[in-house]
Amino acid sequence: MQTKWTFEAPVPQMMDGQSLRNLLHQHWLLPKHLIFSLRSNKRVLVNGHYLPVNFPVHDDDKIEMTFLPADFRNPFPNVIPDSAANLAILYEDHNLIVVNKRRGDKTHPNQPGEVGATINHLAAYLAPQDTLPYMIHRLDQETSGAILFAKNPVVVPPLVANLAAKRIQRTYLAWVTGTEIPDQGTIKLPIGRDPQDQRKRKVNGVAAVPALTHYQAIQKLAGDTLLAIQLATGRTHQIRVHFAAIGHPLVGDPLYAPDDKQPFLLLHSWKIILPLPFSEKAITVTAPLPPHFTNFRSSLLG
Repeated sequence: MQTKWTFEAPVPQMMDGQSLRNLLHQHWLLPKHLIFSLRSNKRVLVNGHYLPVNFPVHDDDKIEMTFLPADFRNPFPNVIPDSAANLAILYEDHNLIVVNKRRGDKTHPNQPGEVGATINHLAAYLAPQDTLPYMIHRLDQETSGAILFAKNPVVVPPLVANLAAKRIQRTYLAWVTGTEIPDQGTIKLPIGRDPQDQRKRKVNGVAAVPALTHYQAIQKLAGDTLLAIQLATGRTHQIRVHFAAIGHPLVGDPLYAPDDKQPFLLLHSWKIILPLPFSEKAITVTAPLPPHFTNFRSSLLG
């Protein structure tokens, strides 16, 4: 495994005249403990020289940062590599990777020694690069599509912060039952645990917390509706719970629409738009529809 991670980036124009501390913390979203390590060990340089972090930086100054494993609580997560033969990569650079997760694969193992999850396959793929996958977010086992992982511990905090602030935008596609649903709308219903089933969540359940879901209808066919969905919050099973609660459960949902005859959950992480760490560039990554989605639409068309 790598023994250090070095990053070089210019100061963006919008941070001209701001302190180095503000650049690192407010703009590049590094947590205070990492900034403390960089400052204490003089591992942050401006144009090749150390400056105190309260000094101003200027447009196109070159910032160099070097991080060590000791800067992180868990610099090398224990992930058992599994076969990467069926792994589909949607985007990759030095810092992060977006995978097209297969329906039926877990995002990560639930038990010690367990393999077969997406992160296990990714660990095998990254092994020749002498790096590991770092978890940023999760998808339910029956959900397919784009999922983001970091390739080093440095970019984990900025990615997680951008995800929490919704600067990383994720759009899902889902088929729901019924066509009476409005063409667009917002569902604002708190979600908590289901006291009758530990696997499930429910509206106004135990320890409910606010949850907000935005949607827009794309197509209505033969009694079902294809939606594009964006989450303003990230609660467990949020999409599935919200649409079941308004009387339009997801087609094929084994927990919230168990009488449905469609064998697979029709929920797909379709598109991710994300700002790249230490960069002013944003990328859009789209995951192609899986066969169970296209087959279902074909069946509706007859």
